[in-house]
Amino acid sequence: MKLLRVGPPGSERPVVLDEDGTAYDLSGRARDLDGSFLAGLDPAALAQDVAAGLLPVVDLDGQRVGAPVARPGKVVGIGLNYRDHAAEAGAAIPAEPVIFLKPSSTVVGPYDEVLVPRGGEKTDYEAELAVVIGRTARYLDSPTEAAEVIAGYTIANDVTERAFQFERGGQWDKGKSAETFTPLGPWLVTADEVADPQALGLRLWVNGEQRQHGSTAEMIFPVLELVRYASQFMVLEPGDVIVTGTPAGVTLGRPGTPFLAPGDVVEIEIDGLGRQRQVLGKA
Repeated sequence: MKLLRVGPPGSERPVVLDEDGTAYDLSGRARDLDGSFLAGLDPAALAQDVAAGLLPVVDLDGQRVGAPVARPGKVVGIGLNYRDHAAEAGAAIPAEPVIFLKPSSTVVGPYDEVLVPRGGEKTDYEAELAVVIGRTARYLDSPTEAAEVIAGYTIANDVTERAFQFERGGQWDKGKSAETFTPLGPWLVTADEVADPQALGLRLWVNGEQRQHGSTAEMIFPVLELVRYASQFMVLEPGDVIVTGTPAGVTLGRPGTPFLAPGDVVEIEIDGLGRQRQVLGKA
């Protein structure tokens, strides 16, 4: 199933899309697409309700699409998880996954404006596969256990202010935490519809120029290992999001290429997960 949220910021309502793209209103069944909903999500039962005509049809024309998860408890970032990206960043291949955290205030919809922060000089894009957690997870022992806690997948743009990340001291979080820095969506595609999360193509364009073209097959640490690994250090809760790293092609790795500026347009697509588009503005 494809799940999404539509409506003005703070007033989104949950919707499910069937195979032919017809949208059905879930607001009679769920307050929102939040951790509570995801913890009880049964895609097969929901598909049966759709097929039986038990949900009202909703027209999406002209409606804003919000992030497909309502204010995640936390966004867990994974750094340097593609060999080609580590190389372009001049970094060694990590022996273990690199983890940072992004606040939930960074999360916006897939078509919302992304704001260059005050004092920002090197705002960059990162096309990433995002994993949405559907079950509480702590100290997972295996990839099999990790698979059981995943509700689904979506697209993320892990926007980063490189000047804050590398030139202001401290941790990466400084460069990752500005408002609007994690556009998510357009949909949450349930895990049963993603046959192999390590076989997805990722592509990103800036102002129509393709900058990134990679595959999740090139990850250093695969999705299930990332979920298992993260659970050793923190409790993963329903609605949490893990953004799994980006392939080569970021501005940081393209000497002479300008960083993002107000008016620039960033577009990202991942096989089977749709496409998002943001126009840059200024905080």
